[in-house]
Amino acid sequence: MNDHSRESGGLVFTLIGTAQAVQDRLEGVLVPFDLSLAKLQILHYLADSPGPVSLSELATHQKCVRSNITQIVDRLEKDRLVKRRADPTDRRGVQAMLTAAGRRAYHAGWHALIAEQRAIVQELGAGPADNLKGALELLR
Repeated sequence: MNDHSRESGGLVFTLIGTAQAVQDRLEGVLVPFDLSLAKLQILHYLADSPGPVSLSELATHQKCVRSNITQIVDRLEKDRLVKRRADPTDRRGVQAMLTAAGRRAYHAGWHALIAEQRAIVQELGAGPADNLKGALELLR
């Protein structure tokens, strides 16, 4: 293996490791709210929706299978952050909606997440953050 191959592989694994470390850091700030990034994403979508949302729509939005959404909604419902109701337009369908506690948890978790994202960017500094964003956009 030549030096260029080693550098390329090292860069990719560094990127993967860094992404995992950032994700772990963001997950960590949500622990006090008994939330995860997955739960917060669902709460965010529900908070932005004008009314109840079908589990199928949530699955499509989250780009995952419905069984995963069902499991997350199960946990959110157990925590009394979300409640389910029958879909009035589809007798086989189920919708989810935020409870008052869910709205409070969402706002608290969302503000903590935003603050931690700002802290990460601030640690990098404006120039490096802009360079990193540009490089990551090229990869996408």
